[in-house]
Amino acid sequence: MSNPNPHVTSLGGGHGLYQTLLATRRLNPASITAIVTVADDGGSSGRLRREFGMIPPGDLRMALSALSADDEDGALWRRTLQHRFGGTGALAGHSLGNLLIAGLSEVLGSDQAAYDRIAELTRSAGRVLPMVNEPLDIEADVAGLDDDPRIMRPVRGQVAVATTPGSVRRVRLLPEHPDANPLAVEAIRTADLVTLGPGSWFSSVLPHLMVPDLVVALNESAAHRAVVLNLTAEPGETQGFSSERHIHMLSQHAPSVTVDSILVDNYAITTRTERGFLERAAATIGAEVVYRDLHRVDESGRPTYRHDPEKLAAAFRELAAS
Repeated sequence: MSNPNPHVTSLGGGHGLYQTLLATRRLNPASITAIVTVADDGGSSGRLRREFGMIPPGDLRMALSALSADDEDGALWRRTLQHRFGGTGALAGHSLGNLLIAGLSEVLGSDQAAYDRIAELTRSAGRVLPMVNEPLDIEADVAGLDDDPRIMRPVRGQVAVATTPGSVRRVRLLPEHPDANPLAVEAIRTADLVTLGPGSWFSSVLPHLMVPDLVVALNESAAHRAVVLNLTAEPGETQGFSSERHIHMLSQHAPSVTVDSILVDNYAITTRTERGFLERAAATIGAEVVYRDLHRVDESGRPTYRHDPEKLAAAFRELAAS
Protein backbone atom coordinates (compact mmCIF):
# COMPACT_ATOMS: atom_id res chain seq x y z
CA MET A 1 0.00 0.00 0.00
CA SER A 2 1.43 3.35 -1.02
CA ASN A 3 -0.82 6.37 -0.89
CA PRO A 4 0.41 9.98 -0.67
CA ASN A 5 -3.04 11.05 0.57
CA PRO A 6 -4.20 8.18 2.78
CA HIS A 7 -7.50 7.64 4.50
CA VAL A 8 -6.53 7.63 8.19
CA THR A 9 -8.53 6.22 11.10
CA SER A 10 -7.24 6.88 14.63
CA LEU A 11 -8.50 5.05 17.72
CA GLY A 12 -7.99 6.33 21.24
CA GLY A 13 -9.12 9.00 23.65
CA GLY A 14 -8.02 11.97 25.72
CA HIS A 15 -4.66 13.68 25.30
CA GLY A 16 -3.10 10.74 23.45
CA LEU A 17 -5.67 10.86 20.66
CA TYR A 18 -5.40 14.66 20.60
CA GLN A 19 -1.66 14.43 19.81
CA THR A 20 -2.27 11.72 17.23
CA LEU A 21 -4.84 13.84 15.40
CA LEU A 22 -2.50 16.84 15.37
CA ALA A 23 -0.06 14.51 13.60
CA THR A 24 -2.43 12.82 11.16
CA ARG A 25 -3.77 16.12 9.85
CA ARG A 26 -0.19 16.95 8.74
CA LEU A 27 -0.30 14.04 6.27
CA ASN A 28 -2.63 15.90 3.90
CA PRO A 29 -4.89 12.84 4.14
CA ALA A 30 -7.90 12.11 1.97
CA SER A 31 -9.85 11.73 5.21
CA ILE A 32 -9.39 11.50 8.98
CA THR A 33 -11.74 9.62 11.26
CA ALA A 34 -11.29 9.68 15.03
CA ILE A 35 -12.86 6.75 16.91
CA VAL A 36 -13.19 7.64 20.57
CA THR A 37 -13.65 5.75 23.84
CA VAL A 38 -16.90 6.40 25.74
CA ALA A 39 -16.35 5.34 29.37
CA ASP A 40 -15.36 8.65 31.00
CA ASP A 41 -17.19 9.15 34.31
CA GLY A 42 -15.33 12.09 35.82
CA GLY A 43 -15.48 15.87 35.76
CA SER A 44 -17.77 17.70 33.36
CA SER A 45 -18.29 14.61 31.18
CA GLY A 46 -19.32 12.50 34.15
CA ARG A 47 -21.79 15.13 35.34
CA LEU A 48 -23.45 15.41 31.93
CA ARG A 49 -23.48 11.64 31.53
CA ARG A 50 -25.26 11.17 34.87
CA GLU A 51 -27.73 14.00 34.29
CA PHE A 52 -28.68 13.28 30.68
CA GLY A 53 -27.68 9.65 30.15
CA MET A 54 -25.59 10.75 27.16
CA ILE A 55 -22.30 9.48 25.81
CA PRO A 56 -19.65 11.32 27.86
CA PRO A 57 -18.59 14.15 25.55
CA GLY A 58 -15.12 15.09 26.85
CA ASP A 59 -12.89 12.88 24.71
CA LEU A 60 -15.04 13.55 21.64
CA ARG A 61 -14.76 17.29 22.31
CA MET A 62 -10.98 17.03 22.51
CA ALA A 63 -10.87 15.22 19.17
CA LEU A 64 -13.07 17.89 17.57
CA SER A 65 -10.77 20.54 18.99
CA ALA A 66 -7.66 18.86 17.55
CA LEU A 67 -9.27 18.75 14.12
CA SER A 68 -10.53 22.37 14.05
CA ALA A 69 -9.41 24.44 11.07
CA ASP A 70 -5.75 25.43 11.10
CA ASP A 71 -6.30 29.20 10.95
CA GLU A 72 -7.25 32.07 13.26
CA ASP A 73 -10.94 31.18 13.25
CA GLY A 74 -10.14 27.53 13.92
CA ALA A 75 -7.87 28.53 16.79
CA LEU A 76 -10.73 30.53 18.31
CA TRP A 77 -13.02 27.50 18.02
CA ARG A 78 -10.33 25.33 19.60
CA ARG A 79 -10.08 27.64 22.60
CA THR A 80 -13.87 27.87 22.79
CA LEU A 81 -14.39 24.11 22.81
CA GLN A 82 -11.70 23.66 25.45
CA HIS A 83 -12.78 26.61 27.64
CA ARG A 84 -13.63 25.53 31.18
CA PHE A 85 -15.76 27.62 33.52
CA GLY A 86 -14.32 28.63 36.86
CA GLY A 87 -16.04 29.88 39.98
CA THR A 88 -18.19 27.92 42.38
CA GLY A 89 -21.62 28.00 40.72
CA ALA A 90 -23.53 25.40 38.72
CA LEU A 91 -21.27 25.81 35.69
CA ALA A 92 -18.01 25.55 37.61
CA GLY A 93 -15.77 22.90 36.07
CA HIS A 94 -17.87 22.42 32.95
CA SER A 95 -16.23 22.60 29.55
CA LEU A 96 -18.04 24.88 27.12
CA GLY A 97 -17.54 22.32 24.36
CA ASN A 98 -19.20 19.61 26.46
CA LEU A 99 -22.21 21.86 27.04
CA LEU A 100 -22.38 22.67 23.33
CA ILE A 101 -22.43 18.96 22.47
CA ALA A 102 -25.12 18.30 25.09
CA GLY A 103 -27.29 21.17 23.84
CA LEU A 104 -26.95 20.30 20.16
CA SER A 105 -27.68 16.63 20.92
CA GLU A 106 -31.03 17.66 22.40
CA VAL A 107 -31.82 20.14 19.61
CA LEU A 108 -30.84 17.78 16.78
CA GLY A 109 -32.00 14.58 18.47
CA SER A 110 -28.71 12.76 17.99
CA ASP A 111 -25.25 12.78 19.56
CA GLN A 112 -23.63 12.05 16.19
CA ALA A 113 -25.54 14.91 14.57
CA ALA A 114 -24.11 17.18 17.27
CA TYR A 115 -20.51 16.09 16.60
CA ASP A 116 -21.01 16.51 12.86
CA ARG A 117 -22.55 19.97 13.21
CA ILE A 118 -19.66 21.13 15.41
CA ALA A 119 -17.28 19.73 12.79
CA GLU A 120 -19.02 21.89 10.19
CA LEU A 121 -18.80 25.00 12.38
CA THR A 122 -15.10 24.45 13.08
CA ARG A 123 -14.32 23.42 9.47
CA SER A 124 -12.90 20.23 10.88
CA ALA A 125 -10.15 18.28 9.14
CA GLY A 126 -12.01 15.05 9.89
CA ARG A 127 -14.96 13.27 11.46
CA VAL A 128 -15.32 12.21 15.10
CA LEU A 129 -17.19 9.01 16.06
CA PRO A 130 -17.82 7.25 19.38
CA MET A 131 -16.62 3.64 19.29
CA VAL A 132 -20.09 2.48 20.43
CA ASN A 133 -23.35 4.39 20.58
CA GLU A 134 -23.88 4.10 24.32
CA PRO A 135 -21.94 5.13 27.43
CA LEU A 136 -19.86 2.32 28.91
CA ASP A 137 -18.22 1.62 32.24
CA ILE A 138 -14.78 0.19 32.90
CA GLU A 139 -14.16 -2.30 35.70
CA ALA A 140 -10.69 -3.51 36.63
CA ASP A 141 -9.24 -6.35 38.67
CA VAL A 142 -6.64 -4.66 40.88
CA ALA A 143 -3.98 -6.23 43.08
CA GLY A 144 -2.14 -4.54 45.91
CA LEU A 145 -5.13 -2.99 47.66
CA ASP A 146 -4.88 -5.48 50.54
CA ASP A 147 -2.06 -6.70 52.75
CA ASP A 148 -2.00 -9.89 50.68
CA PRO A 149 -0.81 -8.87 47.18
CA ARG A 150 -2.42 -11.99 45.69
CA ILE A 151 -5.92 -10.72 46.45
CA MET A 152 -7.67 -9.01 43.54
CA ARG A 153 -10.33 -6.38 44.11
CA PRO A 154 -12.74 -5.00 41.49
CA VAL A 155 -12.47 -1.26 40.88
CA ARG A 156 -15.21 0.32 38.79
CA GLY A 157 -15.16 3.56 36.84
CA GLN A 158 -12.61 5.13 34.50
CA VAL A 159 -11.42 7.70 37.02
CA ALA A 160 -11.09 5.10 39.79
CA VAL A 161 -9.14 2.75 37.51
CA ALA A 162 -6.83 5.51 36.27
CA THR A 163 -5.98 6.66 39.79
CA THR A 164 -5.88 3.37 41.69
CA PRO A 165 -2.84 2.92 43.96
CA GLY A 166 -2.93 -0.79 43.18
CA SER A 167 -1.72 -2.72 40.13
CA VAL A 168 -4.29 -3.21 37.36
CA ARG A 169 -4.24 -6.80 36.10
CA ARG A 170 -7.22 -6.82 33.75
CA VAL A 171 -10.07 -4.58 32.68
CA ARG A 172 -13.49 -5.22 31.15
CA LEU A 173 -16.27 -3.16 29.70
CA LEU A 174 -19.75 -3.00 31.20
CA PRO A 175 -21.84 -4.06 29.44
CA GLU A 176 -19.40 -6.62 28.09
CA HIS A 177 -18.99 -7.14 24.34
CA PRO A 178 -20.99 -4.07 23.25
CA ASP A 179 -22.06 -3.55 19.66
CA ALA A 180 -19.64 -1.36 17.72
CA ASN A 181 -20.71 1.88 16.08
CA PRO A 182 -21.29 0.78 12.44
CA LEU A 183 -19.68 4.02 11.24
CA ALA A 184 -16.53 3.15 13.19
CA VAL A 185 -16.42 -0.34 11.68
CA GLU A 186 -16.71 1.13 8.19
CA ALA A 187 -13.98 3.71 8.89
CA ILE A 188 -11.56 0.95 9.92
CA ARG A 189 -12.40 -1.27 6.96
CA THR A 190 -11.90 1.52 4.40
CA ALA A 191 -8.75 3.10 5.90
CA ASP A 192 -5.24 3.04 4.46
CA LEU A 193 -3.66 3.67 7.88
CA VAL A 194 -5.16 2.79 11.28
CA THR A 195 -3.52 4.02 14.49
CA LEU A 196 -4.19 2.85 18.06
CA GLY A 197 -2.70 4.83 20.94
CA PRO A 198 -0.89 6.46 22.58
CA GLY A 199 -2.91 7.17 25.71
CA SER A 200 -4.05 5.73 29.01
CA TRP A 201 -3.61 2.05 28.23
CA PHE A 202 -6.51 0.61 30.22
CA SER A 203 -9.01 3.43 29.72
CA SER A 204 -8.27 4.89 26.27
CA VAL A 205 -6.49 2.19 24.25
CA LEU A 206 -7.55 -1.32 25.31
CA PRO A 207 -11.32 -0.58 25.41
CA HIS A 208 -11.36 -0.48 21.59
CA LEU A 209 -10.06 -4.05 21.56
CA MET A 210 -12.87 -5.24 23.84
CA VAL A 211 -15.48 -4.40 21.21
CA PRO A 212 -15.64 -7.60 19.10
CA ASP A 213 -16.73 -5.97 15.83
CA LEU A 214 -13.86 -3.46 16.01
CA VAL A 215 -11.32 -6.30 16.42
CA VAL A 216 -12.82 -8.12 13.44
CA ALA A 217 -12.66 -4.93 11.36
CA LEU A 218 -9.02 -4.38 12.38
CA ASN A 219 -8.04 -7.92 11.46
CA GLU A 220 -9.83 -7.76 8.10
CA SER A 221 -8.73 -4.25 7.14
CA ALA A 222 -6.20 -3.84 4.33
CA ALA A 223 -4.83 -0.78 6.17
CA HIS A 224 -1.42 -0.58 7.76
CA ARG A 225 -2.29 -0.99 11.44
CA ALA A 226 0.05 0.74 13.89
CA VAL A 227 0.05 0.74 17.70
CA VAL A 228 1.76 3.82 19.14
CA LEU A 229 3.35 3.13 22.51
CA ASN A 230 3.43 5.74 25.26
CA LEU A 231 6.71 7.51 25.93
CA THR A 232 6.60 6.38 29.56
CA ALA A 233 4.42 4.37 31.91
CA GLU A 234 1.64 6.44 33.45
CA PRO A 235 1.33 6.99 37.20
CA GLY A 236 -1.52 4.88 38.51
CA GLU A 237 -2.85 2.37 36.03
CA THR A 238 0.44 1.39 34.29
CA GLN A 239 2.99 2.41 36.93
CA GLY A 240 6.08 0.26 36.52
CA PHE A 241 4.95 -1.31 33.22
CA SER A 242 7.64 -2.04 30.65
CA SER A 243 6.93 -1.53 26.95
CA GLU A 244 6.86 -5.30 26.60
CA ARG A 245 4.16 -5.57 29.29
CA HIS A 246 2.00 -3.03 27.42
CA ILE A 247 1.98 -5.40 24.44
CA HIS A 248 1.31 -8.46 26.60
CA MET A 249 -1.68 -6.62 28.11
CA LEU A 250 -2.93 -5.81 24.61
CA SER A 251 -2.75 -9.44 23.48
CA GLN A 252 -4.26 -10.65 26.78
CA HIS A 253 -7.33 -8.47 26.29
CA ALA A 254 -7.63 -9.16 22.55
CA PRO A 255 -6.02 -12.57 21.87
CA SER A 256 -7.12 -12.62 18.23
CA VAL A 257 -5.95 -9.15 17.22
CA THR A 258 -3.11 -8.68 14.74
CA VAL A 259 -1.33 -5.45 13.82
CA ASP A 260 1.52 -4.51 11.50
CA SER A 261 3.72 -2.11 13.48
CA ILE A 262 4.49 -1.08 17.04
CA LEU A 263 5.76 2.50 16.88
CA VAL A 264 8.22 3.29 19.68
CA ASP A 265 10.30 6.33 20.55
CA ASN A 266 14.04 5.75 20.02
CA TYR A 267 14.87 7.05 23.48
CA ALA A 268 12.16 5.21 25.41
CA ILE A 269 13.97 1.87 25.08
CA THR A 270 17.75 2.01 24.72
CA THR A 271 19.15 -1.39 25.72
CA ARG A 272 19.43 -4.32 23.34
CA THR A 273 17.91 -6.64 25.95
CA GLU A 274 14.78 -4.49 26.43
CA ARG A 275 14.36 -4.16 22.68
CA GLY A 276 14.65 -7.90 22.28
CA PHE A 277 11.90 -8.50 24.84
CA LEU A 278 9.64 -5.96 23.09
CA GLU A 279 10.28 -7.38 19.64
CA ARG A 280 9.42 -10.91 20.78
CA ALA A 281 6.19 -9.63 22.37
CA ALA A 282 5.32 -7.72 19.18
CA ALA A 283 5.85 -10.83 17.07
CA THR A 284 3.07 -12.61 18.99
CA ILE A 285 0.57 -10.19 17.43
CA GLY A 286 2.23 -10.22 14.01
CA ALA A 287 3.92 -6.84 14.41
CA GLU A 288 7.32 -5.37 13.65
CA VAL A 289 8.75 -2.80 16.09
CA VAL A 290 9.59 0.53 14.44
CA TYR A 291 11.92 2.83 16.40
CA ARG A 292 11.82 6.54 15.58
CA ASP A 293 12.51 9.87 17.29
CA LEU A 294 8.98 10.80 18.40
CA HIS A 295 9.25 12.93 21.55
CA ARG A 296 8.89 16.68 21.86
CA VAL A 297 11.71 18.76 23.33
CA ASP A 298 11.13 21.87 25.42
CA GLU A 299 12.57 25.34 24.83
CA SER A 300 15.78 24.31 26.55
CA GLY A 301 16.18 21.25 24.35
CA ARG A 302 15.25 18.81 27.10
CA PRO A 303 13.11 15.79 26.16
CA THR A 304 9.49 15.73 27.34
CA TYR A 305 7.03 12.90 27.78
CA ARG A 306 4.77 14.17 25.01
CA HIS A 307 4.78 13.13 21.36
CA ASP A 308 5.86 15.73 18.82
CA PRO A 309 3.13 15.96 16.13
CA GLU A 310 5.65 16.70 13.36
CA LYS A 311 7.82 13.71 14.26
CA LEU A 312 4.79 11.47 14.68
CA ALA A 313 3.46 12.64 11.30
CA ALA A 314 6.78 11.73 9.65
CA ALA A 315 6.56 8.23 11.11
CA PHE A 316 2.94 7.85 10.01
CA ARG A 317 3.85 9.02 6.50
CA GLU A 318 6.52 6.32 6.32
CA LEU A 319 4.13 3.62 7.53
CA ALA A 320 1.37 4.71 5.13
CA ALA A 321 3.83 4.40 2.24
CA SER A 322 5.01 0.92 3.23
